[in-house]
Amino acid sequence: MQYMFLIYGDTSAENALTPEQQQAEMAEYFAFNKFTQERGVFVSADALHPVQTATTVRVRSGKTLSTDGPFAETKEVLGGYYILNCKDLNEAIEMAARIPGARSGSVEIRPVVDFSQAQ
Repeated sequence: MQYMFLIYGDTSAENALTPEQQQAEMAEYFAFNKFTQERGVFVSADALHPVQTATTVRVRSGKTLSTDGPFAETKEVLGGYYILNCKDLNEAIEMAARIPGARSGSVEIRPVVDFSQAQ
């Protein structure tokens, strides 16, 4: 089963990493990528640009409204994701605990719906 791992982190200035810490964290992400590929569970992953680059779209009464920024003001923002093939939720939790962002933020695990199996 595929699971999506949504990585949330605090982007406030008081929690900013030094350049050295950022480099060390990226090395951990590269190691996690390699681990998931070698284990055969990797499907895809990407990081997102900062939340300041977001645009939120709503359609109300047939009119499209777009605003700069995220939908809600919050300290933790979505920074990236993984999609992994895991045999069950227990394996998904094991994988989430290995994602570096889980130490300072949170990782939400969501099963991916396979519509090809719904027919």
